[in-house]
Amino acid sequence: MLKLYLIRHGETIWNRERKTQGCRNIQLSRRGILQGRLIAEKLKGRNEDFKKILTSELDRCYLTASFIASKLKIGIEIDSNLREMSFGEWEGLTLEEIKKLYGEEYRLWRNKPCESCIPKGENIRFVQQRCLEAVNRIVKKYDNGSIIIVSHSVAIKTIILGLLGIDLKHFYSITLKNASMNMFEFRDYGPVLVNLNDTCHLEEALG
Repeated sequence: MLKLYLIRHGETIWNRERKTQGCRNIQLSRRGILQGRLIAEKLKGRNEDFKKILTSELDRCYLTASFIASKLKIGIEIDSNLREMSFGEWEGLTLEEIKKLYGEEYRLWRNKPCESCIPKGENIRFVQQRCLEAVNRIVKKYDNGSIIIVSHSVAIKTIILGLLGIDLKHFYSITLKNASMNMFEFRDYGPVLVNLNDTCHLEEALG
């Protein structure tokens, strides 16, 4: 049986400052680096047959993936389809700044994300399409073992909803913390979500 781990990157400087990141290449904070090391330890402790790590090309994911790869002694493959959604003109702004400057667009994003057109940004349906392309490619390649994908909050949410056959209108029904672990098992009758937003590996060390 194949297992697919979906790992969100560790905390970044802009996560701490509550700024919208999107495709900006923002670095991990000190806490994010520690989170990356902790998720690597957790995965190593599972003693599974890990085959490969796929990651977004953005540094916050690649460094998180590097910590995991070092512990598991496996390779990393960059897949740009796993990058975060582009938030266009919203990138670098806080939520309060977005509400103030783009009130109408923000209300549409919150209430009907699939219909949202963020200025110079991506539509969430396109994000899901490219992310699922990456997932389907790797799932077809392996029948068993464990695969790890290190990606971003929006990207991972679209994958989870897509694999479960749930409409993207439920996007806001999922929350994913930094360095959280999500895991699917691909059983005979389809993908089964086994872990969602698991951060127990962080709680003892970071509180």
